[in-house]
Amino acid sequence: MADNARPLYHELADYLSQNCNTGVRLVDDASWLVLERMLDEGSADIGFICGLQYLHKPTLELLAAPVMSGRRYGRRPIYFSDIVVAESSRYECFADLAGSTLAYNEPTSHSGCNLIRFHIARLGRDASFFGRVLESGSHQQSLNWIVDGIADVSAIDSTVLELEMNQRPELRSRLRIIETLGPSPIPPAVICRRTPVKMKREIQDVLLGMHQTDDGNRILDRWMMLGFARVCDQDYEPIRRMEQTALRTRFP
Repeated sequence: MADNARPLYHELADYLSQNCNTGVRLVDDASWLVLERMLDEGSADIGFICGLQYLHKPTLELLAAPVMSGRRYGRRPIYFSDIVVAESSRYECFADLAGSTLAYNEPTSHSGCNLIRFHIARLGRDASFFGRVLESGSHQQSLNWIVDGIADVSAIDSTVLELEMNQRPELRSRLRIIETLGPSPIPPAVICRRTPVKMKREIQDVLLGMHQTDDGNRILDRWMMLGFARVCDQDYEPIRRMEQTALRTRFP
């Protein structure tokens, strides 16, 4: 997940260690590609991943999903993809973006890539709608590229954007949202299927009950969350359907 939430995962690891019979060690000293491979290979047990990635990883199952506290989330485990441009740009709506330079974070991201592809497919267009399409490597880098004039627009995970605006308030006067896509099922917490059932249930129960403890609530409040919700595979079916449409769209 995005680097700006890295401290949250430290707090969650500590919270799980204190409230589970099994100790939890956080691994965050590697690139996201290495961390993802650890989940795939089973050398890591728990992770937070994009809903699109979850759909392509049969070795993983759902634990729980965050519920954000902002009004637009409606107390549901959902999120949005905000279409962000520079404050000084001429773009006022999605149609204005024809011929612009799009930055997306990486190809397995639903909010940054899949949802854009789905949206332009639904409009009857393909990647030729944009003048250029660039892979930035992260949502934060996409935002930096917009500020620096390297890219004109990017689709940003709404939770990442809200957190980035809190951590870097100077961005509020340099960026603006011209459209919002979604909602979509939010990136979930997942666990390896090979993990013992008793351990899975214990970790899941601790996450689902965080909002009922003082320590848990303090963490949730700091990270603009109400808590975690129980989710099932069917909840992520909308992303699967969007991907089927998106894959019909020619894209670099």
